[in-house]
Amino acid sequence: MTAFPPDQWALVLGASSGFGLATAKKLASQGLSVCLVHRDRRGAMDRIEPEFEAIKGYGHGFLAFNLDALSADGVAETLNGLKAAGGTGKLRVLLHSIAFGNLKPIAPVQSEADKAVYGETLTEDEDMARTIYSMGTSLLTWVQAAFRAGLFAADARVFGLTSEGNEVAWRGYAAVSAAKTALEAVSRSIAVEYAPYGIRSNIIQAGVTDTPALRAIPGADEMKKHSIARNPFHRLTTPEDVAGVIALLSQDDAAWVNGTLIRVDGGERIAG
Repeated sequence: MTAFPPDQWALVLGASSGFGLATAKKLASQGLSVCLVHRDRRGAMDRIEPEFEAIKGYGHGFLAFNLDALSADGVAETLNGLKAAGGTGKLRVLLHSIAFGNLKPIAPVQSEADKAVYGETLTEDEDMARTIYSMGTSLLTWVQAAFRAGLFAADARVFGLTSEGNEVAWRGYAAVSAAKTALEAVSRSIAVEYAPYGIRSNIIQAGVTDTPALRAIPGADEMKKHSIARNPFHRLTTPEDVAGVIALLSQDDAAWVNGTLIRVDGGERIAG
Protein backbone atom coordinates (compact mmCIF):
# COMPACT_ATOMS: atom_id res chain seq x y z
CA MET A 1 0.00 0.00 0.00
CA THR A 2 1.27 3.46 -0.90
CA ALA A 3 -0.03 6.12 1.46
CA PHE A 4 2.36 8.98 0.68
CA PRO A 5 3.58 10.94 -2.33
CA PRO A 6 6.71 9.37 -3.87
CA ASP A 7 8.95 12.40 -3.22
CA GLN A 8 8.42 12.57 0.55
CA TRP A 9 10.84 11.38 3.22
CA ALA A 10 10.95 10.23 6.82
CA LEU A 11 13.93 11.16 8.99
CA VAL A 12 14.40 8.68 11.84
CA LEU A 13 16.84 9.47 14.64
CA GLY A 14 17.91 6.30 16.42
CA ALA A 15 17.05 3.96 13.57
CA SER A 16 19.08 0.79 14.05
CA SER A 17 16.79 -1.02 16.51
CA GLY A 18 13.55 -0.84 18.47
CA PHE A 19 10.96 1.81 17.67
CA GLY A 20 13.12 3.65 15.16
CA LEU A 21 13.87 0.62 13.00
CA ALA A 22 10.29 -0.68 13.13
CA THR A 23 8.93 2.74 12.13
CA ALA A 24 11.42 3.07 9.28
CA LYS A 25 10.27 -0.29 7.92
CA LYS A 26 6.60 0.59 8.26
CA LEU A 27 6.88 3.99 6.59
CA ALA A 28 9.02 2.60 3.77
CA SER A 29 6.39 -0.08 3.17
CA GLN A 30 3.83 2.69 2.71
CA GLY A 31 5.83 4.66 0.18
CA LEU A 32 8.09 7.03 2.08
CA SER A 33 11.77 7.34 1.36
CA VAL A 34 13.77 7.07 4.58
CA CYS A 35 16.83 8.76 6.03
CA LEU A 36 18.16 6.80 8.98
CA VAL A 37 20.51 8.15 11.63
CA HIS A 38 22.17 5.80 14.09
CA ARG A 39 25.38 5.39 16.03
CA ASP A 40 26.72 1.87 16.20
CA ARG A 41 30.08 0.16 16.37
CA ARG A 42 31.34 -1.78 13.38
CA GLY A 43 30.61 -5.08 15.13
CA ALA A 44 26.90 -4.28 15.28
CA MET A 45 26.60 -3.74 11.54
CA ASP A 46 26.30 -7.47 10.81
CA ARG A 47 22.89 -7.28 12.48
CA ILE A 48 21.91 -3.87 11.15
CA GLU A 49 22.85 -4.15 7.47
CA PRO A 50 20.28 -6.89 6.63
CA GLU A 51 17.59 -4.74 8.22
CA PHE A 52 18.59 -1.79 6.08
CA GLU A 53 18.70 -3.97 2.97
CA ALA A 54 15.11 -5.03 3.68
CA ILE A 55 14.08 -1.37 3.81
CA LYS A 56 15.86 -0.68 0.52
CA GLY A 57 13.82 -3.52 -0.96
CA TYR A 58 10.71 -1.35 -0.92
CA GLY A 59 12.28 0.58 -3.78
CA HIS A 60 12.17 4.12 -2.43
CA GLY A 61 14.92 6.57 -1.52
CA PHE A 62 17.29 5.42 1.21
CA LEU A 63 20.02 7.13 3.22
CA ALA A 64 21.81 5.97 6.35
CA PHE A 65 24.23 7.94 8.51
CA ASN A 66 26.26 6.28 11.25
CA LEU A 67 27.23 9.34 13.28
CA ASP A 68 26.63 11.36 16.43
CA ALA A 69 23.10 12.75 16.07
CA LEU A 70 23.73 14.97 19.09
CA SER A 71 26.58 16.93 17.55
CA ALA A 72 26.32 20.01 15.35
CA ASP A 73 28.47 18.26 12.72
CA GLY A 74 26.18 15.23 12.78
CA VAL A 75 23.07 17.35 12.28
CA ALA A 76 24.67 19.30 9.43
CA GLU A 77 26.03 16.20 7.66
CA THR A 78 22.67 14.47 7.79
CA LEU A 79 20.61 17.40 6.58
CA ASN A 80 23.08 18.30 3.84
CA GLY A 81 23.08 14.70 2.65
CA LEU A 82 19.30 14.55 2.74
CA LYS A 83 19.00 17.81 0.83
CA ALA A 84 21.39 16.58 -1.86
CA ALA A 85 19.81 13.15 -2.25
CA GLY A 86 16.20 14.19 -1.84
CA GLY A 87 16.12 16.73 -4.65
CA THR A 88 12.75 18.41 -4.49
CA GLY A 89 11.52 15.91 -1.89
CA LYS A 90 10.54 17.08 1.58
CA LEU A 91 10.24 15.65 5.08
CA ARG A 92 6.82 14.29 5.88
CA VAL A 93 7.94 12.65 9.15
CA LEU A 94 10.64 13.32 11.73
CA LEU A 95 10.86 10.70 14.48
CA HIS A 96 13.06 11.29 17.52
CA SER A 97 13.95 7.85 18.89
CA ILE A 98 17.32 8.60 20.48
CA ALA A 99 17.99 6.44 23.55
CA PHE A 100 21.19 7.72 25.12
CA GLY A 101 20.79 8.43 28.81
CA ASN A 102 22.12 8.01 32.30
CA LEU A 103 20.65 5.23 34.43
CA LYS A 104 22.41 5.81 37.75
CA PRO A 105 20.48 6.44 40.98
CA ILE A 106 20.41 9.87 42.59
CA ALA A 107 20.78 8.64 46.19
CA PRO A 108 22.98 5.92 47.68
CA VAL A 109 21.37 2.48 47.76
CA GLN A 110 21.41 0.64 51.08
CA SER A 111 21.24 -3.10 50.53
CA GLU A 112 24.09 -5.16 49.16
CA ALA A 113 21.73 -6.59 46.55
CA ASP A 114 20.89 -3.11 45.27
CA LYS A 115 24.55 -2.16 45.27
CA ALA A 116 25.24 -5.15 43.04
CA VAL A 117 22.64 -3.89 40.57
CA TYR A 118 23.16 -0.13 40.69
CA GLY A 119 26.71 0.26 41.97
CA GLU A 120 27.67 3.21 44.12
CA THR A 121 28.07 5.93 41.50
CA LEU A 122 25.36 8.59 41.56
CA THR A 123 23.88 10.79 38.86
CA GLU A 124 25.62 14.15 38.74
CA ASP A 125 24.80 17.47 37.08
CA GLU A 126 26.62 16.63 33.85
CA ASP A 127 24.83 13.26 33.61
CA MET A 128 21.49 14.95 34.08
CA ALA A 129 22.15 17.73 31.57
CA ARG A 130 23.46 15.33 28.91
CA THR A 131 20.50 12.99 29.27
CA ILE A 132 17.94 15.80 29.14
CA TYR A 133 19.50 17.09 25.93
CA SER A 134 20.01 13.67 24.33
CA MET A 135 16.55 12.24 24.99
CA GLY A 136 14.64 15.48 25.33
CA THR A 137 15.47 18.90 24.00
CA SER A 138 17.56 17.67 21.06
CA LEU A 139 14.19 17.19 19.34
CA LEU A 140 14.02 20.97 19.02
CA THR A 141 17.60 21.12 17.69
CA TRP A 142 16.62 18.85 14.81
CA VAL A 143 13.29 20.53 14.09
CA GLN A 144 14.86 23.99 13.97
CA ALA A 145 17.75 22.81 11.80
CA ALA A 146 15.48 20.99 9.34
CA PHE A 147 13.19 24.01 9.20
CA ARG A 148 16.09 26.39 8.49
CA ALA A 149 17.20 24.06 5.71
CA GLY A 150 13.73 24.26 4.13
CA LEU A 151 13.30 20.50 4.36
CA PHE A 152 9.80 20.15 5.83
CA ALA A 153 6.84 19.33 3.62
CA ALA A 154 3.81 21.60 3.68
CA ASP A 155 2.14 19.03 5.95
CA ALA A 156 4.76 17.48 8.23
CA ARG A 157 4.60 15.33 11.36
CA VAL A 158 7.08 15.34 14.25
CA PHE A 159 7.07 12.52 16.81
CA GLY A 160 8.87 11.91 20.09
CA LEU A 161 8.75 8.86 22.35
CA THR A 162 8.05 8.88 26.06
CA SER A 163 7.31 6.25 28.68
CA GLU A 164 5.42 5.73 31.93
CA GLY A 165 8.60 6.87 33.64
CA ASN A 166 7.51 10.42 32.85
CA GLU A 167 5.29 10.18 35.95
CA VAL A 168 6.51 7.16 37.91
CA ALA A 169 9.75 7.39 39.89
CA TRP A 170 11.86 4.33 39.14
CA ARG A 171 15.24 4.06 40.82
CA GLY A 172 17.98 4.94 38.37
CA TYR A 173 15.53 6.61 35.97
CA ALA A 174 15.60 10.19 37.28
CA ALA A 175 17.65 11.63 34.42
CA VAL A 176 15.63 9.85 31.75
CA SER A 177 12.38 10.83 33.46
CA ALA A 178 13.47 14.47 33.40
CA ALA A 179 14.39 14.11 29.73
CA LYS A 180 11.00 12.63 28.85
CA THR A 181 9.09 15.45 30.53
CA ALA A 182 11.34 17.96 28.75
CA LEU A 183 10.64 16.19 25.45
CA GLU A 184 6.91 16.44 26.04
CA ALA A 185 7.13 20.15 26.84
CA VAL A 186 9.24 20.86 23.76
CA SER A 187 6.84 18.89 21.58
CA ARG A 188 3.88 20.93 22.82
CA SER A 189 5.70 24.16 21.99
CA ILE A 190 6.61 22.87 18.53
CA ALA A 191 2.95 21.99 18.00
CA VAL A 192 1.91 25.57 18.71
CA GLU A 193 4.75 27.66 17.28
CA TYR A 194 5.34 25.64 14.11
CA ALA A 195 1.66 25.05 13.31
CA PRO A 196 1.56 28.08 10.96
CA TYR A 197 4.22 26.29 8.88
CA GLY A 198 2.23 23.06 8.59
CA ILE A 199 4.17 21.09 11.21
CA ARG A 200 2.27 18.92 13.70
CA SER A 201 4.04 17.51 16.75
CA ASN A 202 2.89 14.67 18.99
CA ILE A 203 4.31 12.35 21.63
CA ILE A 204 3.83 8.58 21.68
CA GLN A 205 3.84 6.92 25.11
CA ALA A 206 4.56 3.26 24.46
CA GLY A 207 3.86 0.50 26.93
CA VAL A 208 6.76 -1.54 28.24
CA THR A 209 8.56 -2.86 25.17
CA ASP A 210 11.44 -5.31 24.97
CA THR A 211 14.01 -3.06 23.27
CA PRO A 212 17.76 -2.61 23.81
CA ALA A 213 16.97 0.59 25.72
CA LEU A 214 14.68 -1.25 28.15
CA ARG A 215 17.22 -4.04 28.69
CA ALA A 216 19.71 -1.43 29.88
CA ILE A 217 17.43 -0.44 32.78
CA PRO A 218 18.20 -2.25 36.07
CA GLY A 219 15.29 -4.50 36.97
CA ALA A 220 14.01 -4.69 33.39
CA ASP A 221 13.05 -8.37 33.66
CA GLU A 222 10.79 -7.69 36.63
CA MET A 223 9.31 -4.70 34.83
CA LYS A 224 8.42 -6.90 31.86
CA LYS A 225 6.80 -9.56 34.06
CA HIS A 226 4.72 -6.93 35.88
CA SER A 227 3.61 -5.33 32.61
CA ILE A 228 2.54 -8.64 31.08
CA ALA A 229 0.52 -9.42 34.21
CA ARG A 230 -1.35 -6.12 34.28
CA ASN A 231 -1.80 -5.54 30.53
CA PRO A 232 -5.36 -6.41 29.43
CA PHE A 233 -3.87 -8.38 26.51
CA HIS A 234 -1.22 -10.02 28.72
CA ARG A 235 1.68 -9.22 26.46
CA LEU A 236 4.27 -6.51 26.06
CA THR A 237 3.97 -3.69 23.57
CA THR A 238 6.04 -4.31 20.42
CA PRO A 239 7.98 -1.81 18.29
CA GLU A 240 5.61 -2.73 15.45
CA ASP A 241 2.59 -1.67 17.55
CA VAL A 242 4.13 1.77 17.89
CA ALA A 243 5.26 1.95 14.25
CA GLY A 244 1.72 1.25 13.09
CA VAL A 245 0.30 4.14 15.11
CA ILE A 246 3.02 6.53 13.89
CA ALA A 247 2.21 5.53 10.31
CA LEU A 248 -1.50 6.18 10.93
CA LEU A 249 -0.80 9.59 12.47
CA SER A 250 1.40 10.50 9.51
CA GLN A 251 -1.44 10.19 7.00
CA ASP A 252 -3.60 13.02 5.69
CA ASP A 253 -6.65 12.05 7.75
CA ALA A 254 -4.71 12.60 11.00
CA ALA A 255 -3.75 16.19 10.24
CA TRP A 256 -5.87 17.58 13.09
CA VAL A 257 -4.00 15.60 15.76
CA ASN A 258 -1.49 18.07 17.16
CA GLY A 259 0.21 18.76 20.48
CA THR A 260 -0.99 15.69 22.30
CA LEU A 261 0.32 12.57 24.02
CA ILE A 262 -1.03 9.28 22.69
CA ARG A 263 -0.65 6.06 24.66
CA VAL A 264 0.13 2.97 22.62
CA ASP A 265 0.07 0.26 25.26
CA GLY A 266 -3.00 -1.94 24.82
CA GLY A 267 -4.55 -0.40 27.94
CA GLU A 268 -1.56 -1.10 30.20
CA ARG A 269 -1.54 2.36 31.76
CA ILE A 270 -5.18 2.28 32.84
CA ALA A 271 -5.13 -1.31 34.08
CA GLY A 272 -3.55 -0.33 37.39
